[in-house]
Amino acid sequence: MRFAIDRGGTFTDIYAEHEGTIHVEKLLSEDPANYQDAPREGIRRLLRSVLGVESSPEDVDSSKISWIRMGTTVATNALLEHKGAKTALLITKGFKDLLRIGYQDRPELFALQIRQAQMLYEQVVEVDERVVVTKNALKVEIALDRDKVKIALSRLKAEGVESIAVVLMHAYAHEEHEKAIESIAK
Repeated sequence: MRFAIDRGGTFTDIYAEHEGTIHVEKLLSEDPANYQDAPREGIRRLLRSVLGVESSPEDVDSSKISWIRMGTTVATNALLEHKGAKTALLITKGFKDLLRIGYQDRPELFALQIRQAQMLYEQVVEVDERVVVTKNALKVEIALDRDKVKIALSRLKAEGVESIAVVLMHAYAHEEHEKAIESIAK
């Protein structure tokens, strides 16, 4: 069987295919009196009703599953509604406005008042570090100041920040600074 699941805030929809036939299941996303995990429960129920495969709620038999695709509207809705964890952005020093500036798209070119989207983070911390691209390699021009990062993270935590996003220049090729910040945060 192949499964596609949408885990929403209220309902979880499970779509399954088996030998050209479509099967669906809809469950409450939260129903602790009846199951601990709606996607797993939906898969378990469909395996039983379609194939006669019995599984316990804790240990679903995956031998008859080709693949599972799962998406969630919970996170999307939280983003759209600006609900969720209080978040801070940690970014390479000198780039604190980068996400606000974006591509400078102007859907209404001649508008006198430009409406910008609300940022998903509440604070920005500029991180002392710099990795540059040279002719043949990456070079650490400014090493990560771990002590300043630790102080900044402590301050953020004291202010109630629950989540951080870390965006450092050239981290796709030099991930050490981001990994160090992850370690300090933990």
